[in-house]
Amino acid sequence: MDFHLVHTITFFMLVVVATNATMLPPQLYWKSMLPTSLMPKAITNLLHPAGYWSEEKGTWVDAGKGGVDVGVRKGYYEGGGTDMNVGVGRSPFSYNYAASETQLHDKPNVALFFLEKDLHHGTKLNLQFTKTTSNAATFLPRQVANSIPFSLNKVEYIINKLNIKKGSKGVQIVKNTISECEEQGIKGEEKVCVTSLESMVDFTTSKLGKNVEAVSTEVNKESNLQQYTIASGVKKLGEKNKAVVCHKENYPYAVFYCHKTDTTKAYSVPLEGADGSRVKAIAVCHTDTSEWNPKHLAFQVLKVQPGTVPVCHLLPEDHVVWIRK
Repeated sequence: MDFHLVHTITFFMLVVVATNATMLPPQLYWKSMLPTSLMPKAITNLLHPAGYWSEEKGTWVDAGKGGVDVGVRKGYYEGGGTDMNVGVGRSPFSYNYAASETQLHDKPNVALFFLEKDLHHGTKLNLQFTKTTSNAATFLPRQVANSIPFSLNKVEYIINKLNIKKGSKGVQIVKNTISECEEQGIKGEEKVCVTSLESMVDFTTSKLGKNVEAVSTEVNKESNLQQYTIASGVKKLGEKNKAVVCHKENYPYAVFYCHKTDTTKAYSVPLEGADGSRVKAIAVCHTDTSEWNPKHLAFQVLKVQPGTVPVCHLLPEDHVVWIRK
């Protein structure tokens, strides 16, 4: 084929992709926006097969296999079930909230927090890692996600749309998640809850540009609460102290609470468990906590005051950190 013709066709394809970017499936939208960035497992684990949305079935139908229940599953919360360990309470990764009694006694969540001075080879931490379950709520294509309201003013409609049993724990989970998403961030925090992968990409690139990398904690096997040792090879990620951190929320389909501050550092932290297991963990350290709720879980666990020392926490496997390359 003629050299100029190849470039003409390539240019035409790029124009088509750019013109119809918002219509692309999530995977292709990622490639069109971030062609040199690999998807971390936290993202790929939440992608559904190629197919189409069935309004009648209330699910994403795999066109090649006749249909599988992924994405939104009607009736998923009928019995009050949930994928996440946080339960009905507020997320420990939100700066606004005081720790509840339940969170203070939740050993896996308590163990996530530590001081930056302890982020070095040889430090021992009691941790528990769980792998993302196969029935985890997955991403919906943006067109589908945008067709479902995400507002406290529309809670009744949402509950009916997703067929959540009234009076179940699932109703309160939905209300809590939306409420947390709608609340004002702290001073210096830019936040948004994204209901699709495309929206996550858009928010991140609007804050950090397109030369970005997404990383997540990688767990090779689940573990009970046990002692882990930080191995050699702790590495600071990205440039300056800028990152977008996206926390997986408790919801019938994939929703992430994404936020950016200019006082956040990201680290890659290799861990070795007492049982021989290895984890490629991602940690985030906050150098300015002066605007956090004084009764936040981190302060109560670490016995420190807001704004005095950098506070760090490890991220579960289904959370994502975005950094500049």
